[in-house]
Amino acid sequence: MSRVPKRLKIFLVFIIIVAGGYTGSRFISSFSGRIPAEFSEARLQGALIAEGIVNLSNRSAQNLENISELERNKNFSEALKIISDVVKQGQDIRNEAVKLSGEIEKMTRALSEIRSLEARQAAIEAISDHLALISRLINYSGHLGDLLDVLRGRFEGTLPHSASKIQLIVDQVNAEARAINNFNAQAIQAMERFDAITNK
Repeated sequence: MSRVPKRLKIFLVFIIIVAGGYTGSRFISSFSGRIPAEFSEARLQGALIAEGIVNLSNRSAQNLENISELERNKNFSEALKIISDVVKQGQDIRNEAVKLSGEIEKMTRALSEIRSLEARQAAIEAISDHLALISRLINYSGHLGDLLDVLRGRFEGTLPHSASKIQLIVDQVNAEARAINNFNAQAIQAMERFDAITNK
């Protein structure tokens, strides 16, 4: 049995130490930066739902503009048809808000498994922004319901002197729609920071 030269032994030990150190550092790095699957899946679904909510609220805002124009032109019958569409969109928005809250709950449960405190903070900010978005959705839905009741009353002749009230509620609905867009944008920015931290 041939003996391994001393110099070769030293070289092999050196390679093993280097390789072991590299593998260990990679393992520790991947473990510390590991993102729970539940968090990643909920984050993806939540982002899709939030985008859908923003699109629905923007579409409702456009429909409200159309209704206002029809109201100015005294085309009440056509405006009432669009109101039905807005009611449906309001229901869809509420349903999507329930789905979004479910995904946020999953993200929150998985937070403790995110090892990086900096990444966890970014995730918490995104969750907070989504919770604020849901809160604004509740306000949006309430104002939208008030607006549709007033519009129906005006178009059907039971509330003939409600033009100023309509404008006030429209302004409130539009303010909530802008807030929904802003909170969604902030949540996206927070998750971009999260990605930058975890992909280092």
